[in-house]
Amino acid sequence: MGTTFSDEAGVPRLDRLDMSQHLDKVAYSQRKKAVQKTFVQLQQAYLNTGDSAVVVFEGWDAAGKGGTIRRMSTVMDPRGFKVWPISAPSEADKQRHYMARFWEKLPSKGGIAVFDRSWYGRVLVERVEGYASEGEWQRAYDEIVAFERSLTDSGIRVVKLFLYITADEQFVRFRDRMENPLKRWKLSYEDFRNRDKWYEYEDAANDMLARTGAANAPWVLVPANDKRYARIMALEAIAERLSSGVDLKPRQPPDKLRKQFEKMKQDIAPRHRS
Repeated sequence: MGTTFSDEAGVPRLDRLDMSQHLDKVAYSQRKKAVQKTFVQLQQAYLNTGDSAVVVFEGWDAAGKGGTIRRMSTVMDPRGFKVWPISAPSEADKQRHYMARFWEKLPSKGGIAVFDRSWYGRVLVERVEGYASEGEWQRAYDEIVAFERSLTDSGIRVVKLFLYITADEQFVRFRDRMENPLKRWKLSYEDFRNRDKWYEYEDAANDMLARTGAANAPWVLVPANDKRYARIMALEAIAERLSSGVDLKPRQPPDKLRKQFEKMKQDIAPRHRS
């Protein structure tokens, strides 16, 4: 459902994305309603089957990661759904292997965990800004692939999305945030710092896509200049992967529960007749 464009060798690249993709309001509303219903069915199914999933959102600042996550989380029961907004590692985190803080956030059986940024910071911001040595971020590609393989081998489904916007569109969104007091909190010094190194980040992202995409955990690249299009493409890609091979039909209540309900109806019936 998401969109992936590759070079001649089949490696996904950001500069091959069709940024003209868009979706009108009517189609967006219809497809959003449908995919949100699927998420409700998915969560009910997972709570019964014990399936679990990890959803990773990466992409440029102001690309729409948060807005897309909100359209998913609004219909999910928080008892089996958790969003992890990932920021810079704390001083305590820096004393451990960089993956340690992510192991702690993995979902329990039946749960879905969404990462708003993730372990890929090692090969993106930490690489570009020099927070990790070349040896550290080069080694991280294999570490990440092994980590995600361990997840899928244990039955956890992994979905990875990269939302891409152009520099011009990013400027428009930054300007809107700066001028709107209710959105200004979304801006940070790091947003502008990262923009100054646009091409370095793009090179790092293309290397990441080439070296960490795998059949068990492929990347979905989403052209995100049009917010409606990006949200639907991302949400439908998540729903498709999480529902593959899963029976989404609502389960019948167990006999014990049904019998208890029938007993309750019988106990209440005389009071309703009086």
